[in-house]
Amino acid sequence: MNFSRVIIASRFPIVLLGLNCLLEAESDFQVVARCNDTASCFEAIRSVAPDIAILDMSMPDVLGQVMLDIANSGAPAVRLVFLATSVEDRDLATLAQAGAYGVILSEEEPETLVQTLRQVADGQKMLPVPACDEAISGTQSAILEKYLAMLTERERQIVRLVSEGLSNKEIGRRLKVADGTIKVHLHHIFRKLEINNRTILATLAVSHSGSGGIPSS
Repeated sequence: MNFSRVIIASRFPIVLLGLNCLLEAESDFQVVARCNDTASCFEAIRSVAPDIAILDMSMPDVLGQVMLDIANSGAPAVRLVFLATSVEDRDLATLAQAGAYGVILSEEEPETLVQTLRQVADGQKMLPVPACDEAISGTQSAILEKYLAMLTERERQIVRLVSEGLSNKEIGRRLKVADGTIKVHLHHIFRKLEINNRTILATLAVSHSGSGGIPSS
């Protein structure tokens, strides 16, 4: 059976244990190292050569270490995925420059994290990208069914605010999070609904509002 070898790095023991238990319960992942600081994490990456490394952005100088490793030895073969409580725009730019494969917010559902890691294992980059124009494809009813079944409460909040015409920065202020975090949420929403445009998202939300509005749970 094919599986991805994973390193987990966080300064919080409970995060390390939680991620380890989550991934070890899946047959397609094997945790090969757990690290509690940036230095030991990158030493493990060099010595173990995992397929994926999950790096907690709360670790001191983790982004600086990523950039230093790239400058010294070229882009690492490991696929880097960052765990964050929030993400600023400047951090997203740095992560994209570093060749990161994904950002996972700590409030995500476990199944979303596992799904994202599987897509990363398949070579897909799960970083937010600028939205581009796209015609609505498929039936709205089918998309709405996916929406009702798959979006989290925070994602529903964001959809409601998008439908009101708020920008990422305005939504961030309303929810008291960084607008970069809103970008990450929108990326996950787009992926779940198989769209890539906030205009389409707003259209779907508005169309649904006529049938009683967007549910909160």
